[in-house]
Parts: sequence; structure tokens; C-alpha cells
Amino acid sequence: MNGEGKVVCVTGASGYIASWIVKLLLLRGYTVRATVRDPKDQKKTDHLLALEGSKERLKLLKANLLDEGSFEHAINGCDAVFHTASPVTLTPTNPQAELIEPAVKGTINILKACAKVSSVKRVIVTSSMATVLFPRSPLKPNDSIDENSFSDPSFCEDKKLWYILSKTLAEDAAWQFAKANKIDLITMNPGLVIGPILQPTLNFSVDVIADFINGKNLFNRRYHRFVDVRDVALAHVKALETPSANGRYIIDGPIMTTNDIEKILREIIPDLCIDDKSEDIDMISMTYKVSVEKVKSLGIEFTPTETSLRDTVLSLKEKCLV
Repeated sequence: MNGEGKVVCVTGASGYIASWIVKLLLLRGYTVRATVRDPKDQKKTDHLLALEGSKERLKLLKANLLDEGSFEHAINGCDAVFHTASPVTLTPTNPQAELIEPAVKGTINILKACAKVSSVKRVIVTSSMATVLFPRSPLKPNDSIDENSFSDPSFCEDKKLWYILSKTLAEDAAWQFAKANKIDLITMNPGLVIGPILQPTLNFSVDVIADFINGKNLFNRRYHRFVDVRDVALAHVKALETPSANGRYIIDGPIMTTNDIEKILREIIPDLCIDDKSEDIDMISMTYKVSVEKVKSLGIEFTPTETSLRDTVLSLKEKCLV
């Protein structure tokens, strides 16, 4: 129990990755202050209250990304903060209001609260591979990606990649603020996250697998990369527990083709047939190389994608979501 006697805050705690972070923290003995927009919304909180250790060491608190100061009561007295809350939609009507403002302003609001509170030793922000994969000149098939790769905001804006832009601007703003205010900041940059869900509803990344089960290859991609939610959550916690941890951490899986995915899913759903358009119509070819050496140095051993896919499907079936 590494977390005994330590108090940490997790923002956006009802989310997919955040729920797993809360689960691991409680199992490791931490006291967790979890912020949600509405603590009375049972759909968002019941799964957290059901976690082992929640009765003794979990406190739900109300906070909103856009209300400056609304996180101070949750963060005050904490040793560390995990900031996971950020909106996800690929089709916003108003990108500025729906994505960019909550992502950027929300991150700065959290960091401002952390800067005011002397107890906070480290802040871990959930960023994304979105902030890595979209440089000014698009990636070529054999390009190598590591923690020094950054997406270009003007490229994202030109191409109307609003979600990617929101994550990129939020991470940029976080690094600038942390530098100016001497905050020990770490960002986690996961790819498309799959694996069992704790919350009762579908989230964006697991929805991609639900689409496969329903016979759709939503992105019309030939290649995919997935990373397991349990690995992502553990990497967050290890980033807190490893004194030498610093900077950004890429967390992404190996390449899989649509056929590979169909083969694995067929073992569980025999009559499955996926629409394979067999073209990678993304602006980036998924065959670039990704270095995950840095996150492995935290002691993360990656769950095989086959296991993640199987566990995702079983979890969706158990929750009657497919």
C-alpha cells in the first residue's frame, strides 16, 4: 500500500480512464478526492462508490472546468492531482465553446489551484497521442515518434481537427503555466484506449469497438493501434510514485489490421463480419513507429491487444451495451 496517508485529487473522476485511476489509487491505499460535475448523478457516480475502499477513502466533490476556483476546495491539502477531465467529440457545432475552451481553460484553472496550494507536489495531466501525431508535415509510414514529437496547432486548425487542436493547445498551455509557476508537471499521452469499462455508459474510444461488433469499421482504416485502459491508469499512478518521472509519456500499442481485429472478435462473436474498406484514409498512415521505452521505464508491461479486445467485448456484453 504505497498510498497510505496520502491524499490525491482526480478531476473528471467518472470518466473511463479516470475511473480506473481512482480504482487503482484506492487499492493502493490513497485517500481520493474525486471531482465530478454533479455528485448526485448516480449514473456518473455509482460505479465509483462501488469500488473497493471507497467507503473509507473516497470523497466525491462538485467542480466544473470553466468555473475558476471551483477546484480549490478539492485540491487543498492534496499531495498530488490527476487532471483527466476534458471534453471529447469529433463533430462539434461550436469547437471553441465545446472543446477548446473547456480543455484549455479547464487545465489552467486546475493548475492555478495547484499553484496556490503548497501541499501539491506533482500534477499529472491526461493528454493524448493527438498532441504528438500531427506535425506540420504529415507523418510518413516509417517515421519514428517519441516524446519530442508535437502536433502543430496551425496545421490542426487548417484541417479543422478540433478535438486534436483542443488537446494540443491544452497541453501547450499546461507546460507554459507549469514552467512559469514551477509546478512539477507530467503529461500522459495515450493512444486509443480500450479495455473493460467501469462506468455504465459507452465512451468514445470503447464505442469504436462497439462499432466493430456491430459490423462497422467506423474510421475506414486498415491499421489501428489500441492501448489498454488498465496500463494507462497504472502509468498515471506510477508517474506519481516514481520520484524521477518527468515530462511526457507516450502510451500506445502495436499496429493491428482490421482483419486481425475481426479474427479476435470472431472468437467471441462467431458470426461477426466487419466492413473493411481496406484503406487508410487518415491524414497519417498508421504504420509510423512509436517509442514506448520511456513509459516502460516506469515499470509498465503492456497488456496484449488480444486480451484488451476480449476484455472490452466481455465488459460491453456484461453491461448490455452491445
